[in-house]
Amino acid sequence: MPDRPTLDGLEERWAKVWDAEGTYRFDRTAERADVFSIDTPPPTVSGALHMGHVFSYTQTDLIARYQRMRGKTVFYPIGWDDNGLPTERRVQVTYGVQCDPTLPYDPDFTPPDRPGKTPVKISRRNFVELCHRQTAVDEQAYEALWRRVGLSVDWSHLYTTIGDRARAAAQRGFLNALARGDAYPLDGPTLWDVTFGTAVAQAELEDRERPGAFHRLKFGEFFVETTRPELLSACVALVAHPDDERFRPHFGTTVRTPLFNVDVPLLAHPLADPEKGTGLVMVCTFGDLNDVTWWRELDLPTRTVIQRNGRLALQPPPGVEDDDYAPIAGLTVHQAREKIVTLLRASGELDGEPRPVKHAVKFYEKGDKPLEIVGTRQWYIRNGGRSPQLRAALVARGRELEWTPPFMRARYEHWVEGLTGDWVISRQRFFGVPIPLWYRLDADARPVYDEPIVPEALPMDPSSDTPPGFEEVDRGQPGGFVGDPDVMDTWATSSLSPQIVGGWLDDPDLFDRVFPMDLRPQSHEIIRTWLFATVLRAHTEHGVLPWQRATIAGWILDPDRKKLAKSKGNAQDSPEHILTQFGADAVRYWAASARPGVDTAFDTNQMKVGRRLAVKLLNASRFVLGFGGSPDPALVTEPVDRALLGALSTVVEEATAAFEAFDYARALERTEQFFWSFCDDYLELVKARAYGEAGSSAVESARAALAVALSTLLRLFAPFLPYVTEEVWSWWQQGSVHRAAWPTPLLSADATPLTLATSVLGAIRKAKSSSQQSMRAEVALLTVAGPVDALSQLRADLTAAGNVRDWSVSEAPSLSVTVTL
Repeated sequence: MPDRPTLDGLEERWAKVWDAEGTYRFDRTAERADVFSIDTPPPTVSGALHMGHVFSYTQTDLIARYQRMRGKTVFYPIGWDDNGLPTERRVQVTYGVQCDPTLPYDPDFTPPDRPGKTPVKISRRNFVELCHRQTAVDEQAYEALWRRVGLSVDWSHLYTTIGDRARAAAQRGFLNALARGDAYPLDGPTLWDVTFGTAVAQAELEDRERPGAFHRLKFGEFFVETTRPELLSACVALVAHPDDERFRPHFGTTVRTPLFNVDVPLLAHPLADPEKGTGLVMVCTFGDLNDVTWWRELDLPTRTVIQRNGRLALQPPPGVEDDDYAPIAGLTVHQAREKIVTLLRASGELDGEPRPVKHAVKFYEKGDKPLEIVGTRQWYIRNGGRSPQLRAALVARGRELEWTPPFMRARYEHWVEGLTGDWVISRQRFFGVPIPLWYRLDADARPVYDEPIVPEALPMDPSSDTPPGFEEVDRGQPGGFVGDPDVMDTWATSSLSPQIVGGWLDDPDLFDRVFPMDLRPQSHEIIRTWLFATVLRAHTEHGVLPWQRATIAGWILDPDRKKLAKSKGNAQDSPEHILTQFGADAVRYWAASARPGVDTAFDTNQMKVGRRLAVKLLNASRFVLGFGGSPDPALVTEPVDRALLGALSTVVEEATAAFEAFDYARALERTEQFFWSFCDDYLELVKARAYGEAGSSAVESARAALAVALSTLLRLFAPFLPYVTEEVWSWWQQGSVHRAAWPTPLLSADATPLTLATSVLGAIRKAKSSSQQSMRAEVALLTVAGPVDALSQLRADLTAAGNVRDWSVSEAPSLSVTVTL
């Protein structure tokens, strides 16, 4: 036990000990009933973690540490989500490169020392190599941070979403879905991000308010208001609500479009809003998701004009004359809009000037430009968007799952019930898990998509591996083969995280011990993506929920009540800086103080409180251990000492109940309240007696009560303050506090002696404080009315603690204290 305990150096020292001794290593010989398995979120490797990550991951660690102390064998892996757009974007910026899949591989390529204004174009293989190089650097920084925070994960079960095990699991999951008919290709309208050049799923959309304008166009005798006049050449119909009396006589007739003079039908559909605009809507292929619905349900033709690059096609769509289309051919969307408005003014088919408006526009959550809808061939997985039976089954799964907090289930159900289409999982990117298929080429070197070639071994890459019966020289040749060019959405891999970490394909013994898992911790904004997709994959692949419970973390908010996020530019304080300033235990205290699922402010003042608590625990523990008491409840005989342990037993019961309900904040709150009372009141009350001569039962009772209380408090605090509790535990106990048993109630005792003692001591302190005297000042006379027998048992302790010279005690039904200084 050091003479002057300090928090300095504890993190580095104990992290090394835990790693060397395998303190948190999973025992794979444990029976399934004794295992508590956690499906830990793999953070996206995109540069740096922020305090929001520290907040939510610490909360998961609290549960893991508690379950371990309760006797569970905790399976607590960690992973990195390193494939997908965030990594590609980081590599592009860091190295100043751009992937061009048409270029050959350059084995001698070295990225420029300093990225230039114009990115260097490199092959896909060169680009992927840079992605692996960058993620390796970032992942080392991530691991160092998590170790410093004190996450009690088993680092031997580290995984990455681009690793062999993850790629094999994602590809096997896809092939199994293909065999079941749950995965299918489709040529049709696709949500498309023109910046990244890839398809986007419904779950990755977000609405952003943007300025726009309503343009009132003349369609013969009718008027239509639209914010997208640039799509006029793609118009295939006008629709109105079936009950709209203004248009009922005209349903089934045709109307000629302005500028392009194409006859389009005027049709009825209930999705049209008679109160919006003129009540008549221009249907284009495709301006928004409503257009897709009308196109599909009304069996309309296709006149696609916007291409994957965000520009209008060079050639006109079917039915549009070359001369009419030529002024807008090849223009950007913005340029085409301005040109069309100019032409409409000139033709007299623009009724009045555009009317400014702000409206919600759909974006890819990581994109910078509004999404377009283009015609592409994509791979889909059935998710209930087009199947009422599957949708109902997934809602039922959500009700089978235990939610913390419970109200988060409504967000899941709202998402599932609002699905309008299946999950598009293919992405036109480079650093991801490839779609594991090849296609035979016909005599004209065209892919025969109806006859995909399935691999014999996984993982595989169709761009470099060859299918059975072919040679590399057959690639791209008539009668040869071609690999599927796309990769999977990152969620198509992450949605199999329980299967990946559990060894679904390569470690059936481990999989049987940990799956289905006990816990999925995550934040609420990805309920619609990660949680839903994982439920979907486990339901269709295994017929079960992937875990028993989901705990949903809140967000960390900045002073403007906005979510803390790198993308929003408000995550300025690095976790490393905060940890250096306050220490890991203090930061964990801040994270643990937030209720499950509740958004919380980034508050360094709370961290200061946590650091003060950690320092107090060091010093109070050293003081208690200086008495040399034995932590044996049988030696606790004095009423006030027994009352202390009785009160502590209540705290143990409440903290245990709170943890069982996954309410770690309540467990910390009750433990901390008791600890400060223990230090401020009980220690002061009994220290004189504890300093007494050994052998006296009263002295041994005080010393034993102090030791028992300290042992219990250290274990109660251990999930929250792992470093300081491990340090104190090492002063007088064998092994790790994090492998010690969670405390159980000690005894049941009358609380009256402790309540009386703290009340009288509080009155003495208040009197001295009011008189501006030292707490050591003598009390000339202490006059107390109350239960005489109980007070007589406390007289010696109170006399010493309050420096009381004389007493006057009388019987009374309620306590009354007068202090004469």
